[in-house]
Amino acid sequence: MDDGGGRCVSAGIAAGVSPAAALFRSLADETRLRIVQRLTRGEARVFDLTAELGLAQSTVSKHLACLRDCGLVTYRAEGRQSFYSLTRPELMDLLASAQQLLAATGHTVALCPGGIAGGEAVT
Repeated sequence: MDDGGGRCVSAGIAAGVSPAAALFRSLADETRLRIVQRLTRGEARVFDLTAELGLAQSTVSKHLACLRDCGLVTYRAEGRQSFYSLTRPELMDLLASAQQLLAATGHTVALCPGGIAGGEAVT
């Protein structure tokens, strides 16, 4: 996340990124991915996520804000509590496909440079 208001990426980066790249960038952070994976099992409160994932409340809240800004997560208020859930069931299909791809490629994906090193594209 950047330091400017809790967005997943800065406005400057977002302006030059395709929607597909922005989607994968929003899921590229391990904490956000863990939150999304947890939400595939059903809605959860920030309290639930902090307890289950072993993260600080502020960390969970910032990443949930990012995921909300990206349109991947929504919430409903019930009294003083907010229950977070995935906005699109297709996201669960995407994660399942990613798991299948990882199973098929084994650990070779860990050798991939990721496309960015020190802020520069790897060629």
